[in-house]
Amino acid sequence: MNGRAVTLLGSAALVVAMSMVVATAPVTAATPSTATEGQSADHGQMTFNNHCRTCHSIKKGDNRQGPSLFGVFGAKAGSSPGYPYSAALAGSGITWDEKTLDEFIANPDSVVTNNKMKPYTGLTDPAVRKEILAFLKSNGAE
Repeated sequence: MNGRAVTLLGSAALVVAMSMVVATAPVTAATPSTATEGQSADHGQMTFNNHCRTCHSIKKGDNRQGPSLFGVFGAKAGSSPGYPYSAALAGSGITWDEKTLDEFIANPDSVVTNNKMKPYTGLTDPAVRKEILAFLKSNGAE
């Protein structure tokens, strides 16, 4: 047998072996209905990162373009120390709960006009908002 034939046979054996590994490997891709709690948390963080992290942090006192969202559930709107809130938000009298946060994330101007959330105009997908709220709750935001 020449060297080329041995190489082809070796390549064919490798392809067969790899096919067997792939065919018998467990499927680990998470779907919404089968995701474990850890996978859900990771997905929530990714959702938060994709939609909120440019302006907000979940670390206490880490104000950015927007205020830190640490401890946001149950907090009075416009009260996180060290952030220059709009007068409208600071004077709104809102205490953040799941309903008001969901409405604010969906359309900030419909909850408090003259807020500083510009250029953000809202997130219309209720499932995405739910993921963000769940992530905030699971990371010390309440």
